Amino acid sequence: MTLSYDDRALVLDDVLVVADLHVGRGTGGNLAFPVGSNADLVERFRSLTGRHDPREVVVAGDLLHSFQTVPRTVEDTVAGLRAACREAGARLVVTPGNHDTMLESVWDGPTEREYRLGDTVVCHGHETPEREADRYVVGHDHPTIEIEGQRRPCYLVGPGQYGDSEVVMLPSFNKLNAGVVVNRMSAADFQSPLVTDADRLEPVVWDESRRETLSFPALGEFRRML
Repeated sequence: MTLSYDDRALVLDDVLVVADLHVGRGTGGNLAFPVGSNADLVERFRSLTGRHDPREVVVAGDLLHSFQTVPRTVEDTVAGLRAACREAGARLVVTPGNHDTMLESVWDGPTEREYRLGDTVVCHGHETPEREADRYVVGHDHPTIEIEGQRRPCYLVGPGQYGDSEVVMLPSFNKLNAGVVVNRMSAADFQSPLVTDADRLEPVVWDESRRETLSFPALGEFRRML
């Protein structure tokens, strides 16, 4: 399957993958968040489906943020995501993450712990996968890379990272998530058990202004350049 990047999402042939939307983050009153953040999620999501015309859209876990409550704004946002897929003629699939304890209250569509796409398995990445695959596409850790004092959301691509399998970790789709700076992280610092050799993880940044990807050396080499 061919792989490309766009606005914190991954495109695998005719399938679009996003991770860690954390719908509802910022609605609890303890976090000052920009007005319209839920609208931003839906608008960017709709733009992606419009640009790529996917057959399917897969959420790689943590569609929701709260473990205990689902405000009306969350229901409305999830409905907006479903509507965007419906308009694009795409099937929406959710692979639950550790935050998705309330998923059934807002989602009655297709749900799979691990979703297979040919030789690729999409899952949240917080647990050891049961299915074997040549590539695992995950979220969970919200990776960012710091360059000249500025944090930038990044993908992490690790060949031979989980056994002989490649691991592709997506940044959080929700801009309210500051993310975790991975520059100097070891494998033990990652929450995902699929990361076994952080030095071999290659950061990829999507440059929105230029609409192109920026690829960096693997973290082991990148650290020596800092």
